[in-house]
Amino acid sequence: MTIAFATPRVATGQGQTFARALLGCALSALLAAGAAGAAAAEAYPAKPVRLIVPFPPAGGTDVLSRLVFNKIGMATKWNIVVENRAGAGGNIGLDSVAKARPDGYTLGMGQTANLAINPTLYPRMPYDAQKDFTPVALLAAQPVVLIVRNDAPYKNVADLVAAARARQLSMASAGTGTVGHLTGEMFARRAGIKMLHVPYKGASPALTDLMGGQTDFYFATPPIAMPMIKAGKVRALAVTSARRMPLLPALPTIAESGYAGFQAEDWKALVAPAGTPPEVVARLNAEINKALAQPDTISKLREEGSEPRGGSARDLAAFIHSENARWGDIVRQSGARAE
Repeated sequence: MTIAFATPRVATGQGQTFARALLGCALSALLAAGAAGAAAAEAYPAKPVRLIVPFPPAGGTDVLSRLVFNKIGMATKWNIVVENRAGAGGNIGLDSVAKARPDGYTLGMGQTANLAINPTLYPRMPYDAQKDFTPVALLAAQPVVLIVRNDAPYKNVADLVAAARARQLSMASAGTGTVGHLTGEMFARRAGIKMLHVPYKGASPALTDLMGGQTDFYFATPPIAMPMIKAGKVRALAVTSARRMPLLPALPTIAESGYAGFQAEDWKALVAPAGTPPEVVARLNAEINKALAQPDTISKLREEGSEPRGGSARDLAAFIHSENARWGDIVRQSGARAE
């Protein structure tokens, strides 16, 4: 049944006036909401911001975080307090971010391990890497460097692969499930070789045994590899980034060495609890991009082997999704499991 309402002609003008009044109220409400959101973003932060770094002080993630946020603090006069909460490959600290109030006053440093690798590496996770966080900005990315001891017979990637096809070589890593370990697994599959993975409890013992001849090669981060390369104690064969590293411009990439498209990097990104207001995310994203564009920030990042990234929050959301899938596949194919 269709019901039609007839409006008396005499009421038409009154109805139009009422409709205009309603429309005016609605527009006023929308403008007021927009103004309130803009004012909230402008006023943010009204109190100290806590930045959770889920790794120990003086480590790579900690150094990068302090570099960028000190820059932001100096430019904006914001009070940013860095809190280190290490453990479980970065899971403990990031879990505290996931469970924090989504008001922009608790932020966390995510990275390849706790956002892309751990969700598949660990049999049980305390958070959902793709649902429990609001992506804010990608800060930087750092490749790993394929190194061998300085007196090893391998002069390039082709030499190493040829030797690995003749006999099983051993690969050191800073631990099962680390970016270096999984990069090695990815490389072995691409090259069609088998290797013996030798995990250590950290980068230092892995590097010591490599130089001592107990292992054959190691995918090391630039801060670990560079001092030994400069001292002539290890030889770099290739870097895993898409482009050559400014610190070692003569060193080819693995992609250039016969494995097109090969890329593996340890990246760092700022995330907030899911539900953080969009205007706060936009403000944080803008300040991060400003800090990353400063020449001295770029120079300091490159000194330790990193490249600034930046971009929008939406860019980061898509990036985390793709990296989660990519590294998840590598973990499954390698058979790696958290101890």
